[in-house]
Amino acid sequence: MSFKKGDKVFVLDEALSGHVIKVLNNSVVIEDTNGFELTFSFSEVVKQQDSTLKNEAFSKKSAHQVALEKASIKRKHTPKVKPKERFQPTMEVDLHIHQLVKSERGMSSHDKKLLQLDTAKHKLEFAMRKKIQKVVFIHGVGEGTLKIELQYLFGRYNNVKHYDADYRKYGQGATEVYIYQNIKPEY
Repeated sequence: MSFKKGDKVFVLDEALSGHVIKVLNNSVVIEDTNGFELTFSFSEVVKQQDSTLKNEAFSKKSAHQVALEKASIKRKHTPKVKPKERFQPTMEVDLHIHQLVKSERGMSSHDKKLLQLDTAKHKLEFAMRKKIQKVVFIHGVGEGTLKIELQYLFGRYNNVKHYDADYRKYGQGATEVYIYQNIKPEY
């Protein structure tokens, strides 16, 4: 690197800077900011680059324009969810037969169970499409056959985890389903 008298330089590995007052064969004499004359080899000093790079960056835009652009960038506001709300189910599906049809007259127990399972499957797939993470299926206690069929249905999905719902709220007659959102469903 070539140095000439008047160049501003920084000293490597030390907190010194100054300007060149003499150039020797393989070293330079600099006057630091305190007025001391110090000699360093060419490999120990670096010439300070002029501010042309800074000038090029701001030549198209003024500093005021850049400051306005930075001020206009706003953070996205994400609403805070209270811990109680975070753990509350977002969707409830009541599978009691009287909630699904006006009259159960003429339906066999097999027809009722098929309607309940079909409703559960459609509601689960709806929740997956709408990216709803938690669904509670209220099936009642009864003999437990609907609960077993629901567990078999939920087990067919690789992005679903199911467990008994909150006992204080639903008793033993409900199953809560958690849907993992980052896994594609397999039907």
